[in-house]
Amino acid sequence: MTQEQIWQTVLAQIKMNVSSVNFATWFANTKISELRDGVLTVSVPNSFSKEWLEQKYKTEILNILGSVDASIKDISYIITPSSRKLSNNTVRISNEEQLGFTELEKDEETNLNPKYDLDKLIVGPFNEMAYAAGEAIIENLGEAYNPLFIYGGVGLGKTHLIQGIGNKIREKYHGKKIRYLPAEKLITDLVNSIRENKVEELKKEFKTIDVLIIDDIQFISGKTKTQEEFFHIFNALYQNNKQIILTSDKHPGSIPTLTDRLRSRFEGGMIADVNMPDLETRIAILKQKAEEKGLNISFEALEFIASNIQRNVRELEGALNKIIIVEKINKRPCTLEDIKKQLKNIISIKTKTTTPEKIIETIINFYNLEDSNLFISSRKKEYSKPRQLAMYLLKKELKLSYSVIGRRFSGKDHTTVMHACSLMEKEYDQNQKFNQEVDMVLQRIYSE
Repeated sequence: MTQEQIWQTVLAQIKMNVSSVNFATWFANTKISELRDGVLTVSVPNSFSKEWLEQKYKTEILNILGSVDASIKDISYIITPSSRKLSNNTVRISNEEQLGFTELEKDEETNLNPKYDLDKLIVGPFNEMAYAAGEAIIENLGEAYNPLFIYGGVGLGKTHLIQGIGNKIREKYHGKKIRYLPAEKLITDLVNSIRENKVEELKKEFKTIDVLIIDDIQFISGKTKTQEEFFHIFNALYQNNKQIILTSDKHPGSIPTLTDRLRSRFEGGMIADVNMPDLETRIAILKQKAEEKGLNISFEALEFIASNIQRNVRELEGALNKIIIVEKINKRPCTLEDIKKQLKNIISIKTKTTTPEKIIETIINFYNLEDSNLFISSRKKEYSKPRQLAMYLLKKELKLSYSVIGRRFSGKDHTTVMHACSLMEKEYDQNQKFNQEVDMVLQRIYSE
C-alpha cells in the first residue's frame, strides 16, 4: 500500500465518523508529506488545522493507522499554505474591511450584496436543510421548493444564505430579474403606493420579477392592508412559477396576526429552520472568519470563544473584531488571557442574568402583543399561549415560586401557574417547532 493509499484509507474511515462540515473543514485539504522511521508526516493548510488534528483526532488517527500499517508509530503535521493564502506581496484588506465596518456596494438592479457568497457559508446540521433547499432552487428555479420559507433566530446566517442563493441565481440565469427586499422596504413601498393611489403600478412592477426574496417577513404582522396587497403579489408570482424566498424569525404558524390565507401560502412550500451551530461548527466559522480578517489566533482561543458564545453567530464575529482592535492598540498579538479579559462582558449567557420584567417584555415584543394588559388576563389563544410561556420561563430561568409568578398575572393561584408550566414543559419536550420558538425567545432575553 502506497503512502497516499494509507492516508486515503484513514480519511475514508474518519469520514464515516464525523459530520460533513467537520470533515471538509479539518481533513479535506490534508495530504501525505512523508513516511520515515515509523512517523507519518501530513501536510495541513494552516495552524488551525494542525492544532485541531493534534488535540482532537490524534488517538483516533493513530488507531486507524495501526490497523493499516503496524510499522507506523506516530504522526506529525507540517503547515503547507494553499495557493489561496496571501503572499508577502499581496495587498491585504484595509483596517475598515477587516473590522467589518464597510460592505461591498449593493447591486442596484437586484439589491443583492455581492459580499454574501454562498461558497463561503459554513454548512452544518444547524442549516443544512435550508442550504440544500437553496441548492435545489438554484438548479430548478420556481419548481423545486416554492415558496422557500427559512426561519430562525437573529444572527444565524439567514441573510447570508438567501442573498447567497440570489447571487448564485444571478450568475446562472443572466436573463432573470431578481429582487431582494427587507420586509421594511416592502412595507414602505406598499404604504406609499396606497397613499399615492399607485398600488396597481407597484403590483405590475412586481409581476415582472422572476425571483423575489423578502427578508424578515414577520414584520408584516398586524399590517392588514399590506398583507392584503402582498397576498395578491404573492399569488401572481406563484401562479407563474416565479421563485419566492422568505425569511422570518419564527415559523409561519407562530407569526401573530398573520392572515390565514397568507399563512397557508407560506406553509405551502418548503419550510426550513436555521439553528445555532454546534461547538465544532462554531470553531469552523471562527476559523474561516479569522483567516478572512488576517487574524492569527490560537486554537485554544478559538475554542474558548466558541465554547462561550453559543447563541449568535454575529457575536462570534464581533468577538474577533474586538480582538483585532485590541491587537492594533497593543501592537502585539493577543494571548488567551488577553482574550478572556476583553470578552468577559460578552461571553456565555450562562454568566448573564435576567429579570421578570425583561422576560415578560421580551415575550410581549416577540409575539407582537399590542395590549399588554390583555396578555395578563385574556383567554384568547394569541394571549394565553404567550402568558403560559412567560410563566414557564419565570419558573425555569429565575426559579420563582408558583405563588410569586401568579401574583404577576392578576393574582392567579399557584395551581393555574403549575398547570401552565406543565403544559409548556410537555410542549417543549414534544414539539420541535415550539422548542425552537422558546430558544429564540431566550436568545432575545439574553442578547441585550
